[in-house]
Amino acid sequence: MANVQWQVSGDYMEACSCDSVCPCPTSGLAARPTKGSCDAGLVFHVERGQYGAMKLDGLNFAVLLHTPGPMIQGNWTVGVILDERASAQQREALTSIASGQGGGPMAALGPLVGRFAGAETKPIKIESKGMQRSVSIPGVLDIAIEGIPGAKQDEPIFFDNVGHPAASRLALAKASRSHMHAFGIDWDDTTGSNNGHFATFASRSS
Repeated sequence: MANVQWQVSGDYMEACSCDSVCPCPTSGLAARPTKGSCDAGLVFHVERGQYGAMKLDGLNFAVLLHTPGPMIQGNWTVGVILDERASAQQREALTSIASGQGGGPMAALGPLVGRFAGAETKPIKIESKGMQRSVSIPGVLDIAIEGIPGAKQDEPIFFDNVGHPAASRLALAKASRSHMHAFGIDWDDTTGSNNGHFATFASRSS
């Protein structure tokens, strides 16, 4: 499915094991994660999507990763979770997009990946209300985040003009719970101090 033209847009959320606010976006990925290594869950809800002639509307996917040190130093472990509602062809398309193999923003991270741990198919439940976001993938990922209020209490503070594969404008958030158990990555944190982001996203093939 190489060289297929695609575009996807929708809602994005993430949490990582760094304390809020994560130093990676402001350092060009060169800062050492606040806990030495980094575990992160990147979750996408595709409101509208097209892969060639195939629709991807309404599907979800998640990219789970571990970096042993500063992100820029590479040797990442990356795995993909695909929506169980997707057909075999849609799962192949989402894997191509999520892994960067089909071009687009994730392709730029390819040189940093030391091990692609593969793709699994699971039910992915995403909830969104106000500044709260959560995702549940049974046995794999359970994350809840809430935006950090700005001058207007019902609106989050934003990072803008950020180099990030999902979006250049990210709401700042904190994670109230973070659990990840997949692809050899085990991460549990309920301190409420972990970093989170959410955003709308729009990506297309390069």
